[in-house]
Amino acid sequence: MKKYSQIILCLLLFSFSCTKKNNLNKSISPEDSLPVYLSLANDINLDYYLKQKYNQKAFSIIINQKNDSLSRANLFKVANRYYNMNDLKSYREISELVLDKSVSAKDSSSIAKAYTYLGDYYSAHIISDSAFRNYFKAQKIYLQIDDKYNLSKTLLSKASLQYNEGDFFESEISVFKALSILKQQKNVNDQLYECYNLLGILYNEKEEYARALEFQNKALITLNDKTIPPDLQLKATSLNNIGFIYMRMRKFKQAIAYFEEGLNEKNLFEEKTFLYAMLLDNLAYSKLKSKRMDGLPDQFYRSLKIRDSLGLKMAKISNQIHLSEYYAFKKDTFKAIQFSKQALLLSRSSDKLTNTLLALKQIAVVDPRNASQYSKEYIRLNDKMLKAERNMGEKFSRIEYETNEIKDQNSNLQEKNKTLVYVFSICTLIGLFFYVYKTQQAKNRELLFKQQQQIANEDIYNLMISQQNDIELTRIREKKKVAQELHDGVLGRMFGVRISLDSLDKINEEEAAPKRKKYLTELKNIEEDIREISHDLNREKSELINNFVLILNKLFENQQNTYPSKLITTFDSQIKWELVSNAVKINLYRIIQEALQNCNKYAKAKIITVEFKNEVNHLILSVFDDGIGFNPKRTKNGIGLHNIEYRVAECKGSVIIKSAPGEGTMLLVKIPIDQKINLQKK
Repeated sequence: MKKYSQIILCLLLFSFSCTKKNNLNKSISPEDSLPVYLSLANDINLDYYLKQKYNQKAFSIIINQKNDSLSRANLFKVANRYYNMNDLKSYREISELVLDKSVSAKDSSSIAKAYTYLGDYYSAHIISDSAFRNYFKAQKIYLQIDDKYNLSKTLLSKASLQYNEGDFFESEISVFKALSILKQQKNVNDQLYECYNLLGILYNEKEEYARALEFQNKALITLNDKTIPPDLQLKATSLNNIGFIYMRMRKFKQAIAYFEEGLNEKNLFEEKTFLYAMLLDNLAYSKLKSKRMDGLPDQFYRSLKIRDSLGLKMAKISNQIHLSEYYAFKKDTFKAIQFSKQALLLSRSSDKLTNTLLALKQIAVVDPRNASQYSKEYIRLNDKMLKAERNMGEKFSRIEYETNEIKDQNSNLQEKNKTLVYVFSICTLIGLFFYVYKTQQAKNRELLFKQQQQIANEDIYNLMISQQNDIELTRIREKKKVAQELHDGVLGRMFGVRISLDSLDKINEEEAAPKRKKYLTELKNIEEDIREISHDLNREKSELINNFVLILNKLFENQQNTYPSKLITTFDSQIKWELVSNAVKINLYRIIQEALQNCNKYAKAKIITVEFKNEVNHLILSVFDDGIGFNPKRTKNGIGLHNIEYRVAECKGSVIIKSAPGEGTMLLVKIPIDQKINLQKK
């Protein structure tokens, strides 16, 4: 069973990196430089509040700096100083901050270091699972980046944690892993010392005292390295641990010799007061067991007073139990029970069941009337502790497994992501190829369509030119005919009447009157002939105006002769067709042709209505059928509708298609026409 008061372990693991003396000038330089603040924050001669102040000033400078390796290194220094001041809350906050910055910068070494700092925080708060998880994460990263020195330090921290939780077997494995790494390195005696010291403690707990002494002596040999700071008092630590092994072996004479040698180490009380108190307590207890009463109980009381002044509440339990044993030996049952009860009360406020078990064991000895009650509680707590240690060992194994599982999953996920990227890239290239192919194909179709439209437009244009030529020839013939009629008929008759009227001046009035009447009647006949010729000219003009309408009527006639649907056509007489451009006429013709074709193919209509209307600045074409209709939102535009939209766009017009299943279809085309081509409404 572990005896907390006798073994020095956890505090040593951080002492190399955390505790430093500082002889720097305490005055701040005029430049308020960062190194000065960091040095003053670590000066053991300054009080707590000044060190806090300087550390905060250092942090305020670093936090405004760029996130580079230097600023992260300085943040670690700030965290270190908070740890030295036992301000663990601030220590954790800075550690988490530097972890975030390291992750952002993808700095693996700093990420691992931040995990070890967080592991130290949780270890100090005895949150073992969280501490183990952080140490294990750091271990994995150091292994990946092949940082063997820091890997060994992390393994040692993990081993210490496992030891404190009673997982001796796994702790021993972790120490030997660290030891195998360190033996390949140079200038690592400080870490070798930690390995040998922890192995000595482990074998002492396993009651393998020979091996425990072997490793503790190896630890002492490593201290011959003068680079290890003497103010760490590691020799005194090893002497205490060796003495404790002899005490467990009940060789109290040898134990006393080592404890006294440890107490005689230079500056021990000033540099490691808690270690001095521990050595003093162990010395007094060994004297008690060897029945040497010199210096007792004063040494117990002095050790208790020192620990109380340092606030080491849990360490006081050892003194109180030893004092209880001392007074029991002296037959002072009252004081023996009093100190054992104090130890039990204090131990129950601790998370360490070991302390409570030691107190229960002692009080059961000095208070036999209640021994059965204390023994039952002892058995219950001992079972609970063994179960907790077993569960913690299983939890550590589970954390390792889950962390490895997450890593494997991440690796698999990365492989899957790579595969997905490759597949996506290939699919994208294939899709891009097909897109280019289809786009080129569509461009080719559009070019072919435009060529066909051009040919069709030329055919229509030629047809209209041919029709225009026929009309022009007819008009010329009609002009000749009118000229002949005017020349041969009307003008000759008018000339004869004019001669006859002139001849009336040579005869008297009575004879001239009936002749004048006759000549006036002839003039009326000539007037009628001229009017008839004028009407013929107007009819010719109407035929010329209605030339486009005649072409459309021919299209409508073919429609009626070919398909069973009834066709109704309406032309607004206000439209001045001769001023509508040929391009617009060609497009209107094609739109009507396409619309009729769609009606014939799909609409199953009984009645089709085509109407031209004149509006201000616009020519309106509407085509309506009472067919089956369709859903314009769901029906993808076919080439026919596309052609209609294309032609309307060429005329700079707009098109609206209204339809619904069972409600027929309405095609409404609106083409802008200059006002000058419209007739004035009456």
